[in-house]
Amino acid sequence: MSQDARLTAARGDLASQALEGLVRAQTYAPARRTTAIIPAAALRKAPDGDAEQVDQVLFGEAFDVFEEASGYAWGQAARDGYVGFVELAALALAEAVPTHTVSAIRTYAFAQPSIKSRALGPYSINALVAVEDREGRFVKAAGSGWFVEAHLAPIGMFEADPVAVAERFLGAPYLWGGRESLGLDCSGLVQQALLACGRACPRDTDQQERMGRPVETLARGDLVFWKGHVAMMLDEARIIHANAHHMATAIEPLAEARARYLAAGVGEPTAYRRP
Repeated sequence: MSQDARLTAARGDLASQALEGLVRAQTYAPARRTTAIIPAAALRKAPDGDAEQVDQVLFGEAFDVFEEASGYAWGQAARDGYVGFVELAALALAEAVPTHTVSAIRTYAFAQPSIKSRALGPYSINALVAVEDREGRFVKAAGSGWFVEAHLAPIGMFEADPVAVAERFLGAPYLWGGRESLGLDCSGLVQQALLACGRACPRDTDQQERMGRPVETLARGDLVFWKGHVAMMLDEARIIHANAHHMATAIEPLAEARARYLAAGVGEPTAYRRP
């Protein structure tokens, strides 16, 4: 059985205990559930700060650890299934159950229930928060500070329009492997926009291309795929995408992007899909 290495917690020497009997490994380890305790923790291909970032684990998101070595945890992000290495200092044992998500594009927590106290963060949209206390307009989050409650949404309360969410990222710098408001890549933008609307979404472009159904007439919210790239239709003629040409999340006519990618040798779009 073929396994996608990005989503399979298995190496030659070690695999998740849940995969015993399904994949071959020298040893199998139970998952130890942790959560990210910093605004965005890099998930890397190797246990090295210079290794490629392939994903991020946002504050409060779960990361299942199977091995700890040299200051890094090897494991699997619970929200999108990506496997890789995260610095141990960015993780802590999961204790509190999330009650809210960050609904603002980004926000700060404060050391005290006052905007004049020391700021922590910023925390990005879709980060997970466990509220443990309230005072006035502020709520105290486990493992962090006091958030303005208006910047949070209860678990289960979602946005209605993924495109409107994507538009809030306009101008955010392009960052390979990023999925936070301070920097993200093309598939990270699509994933975050859909997550905010309560819709599960895989991490990478080729995985996202298998979502939904093909369409011929494009409309708002449809996805356009090239080899290694994805954009979201803003309307029937324009796209919004995080891209390395603008090095930012930008809006442009689909026709202009098609011409540029064709001239660059990327080719024509490979698919048009409605997620």
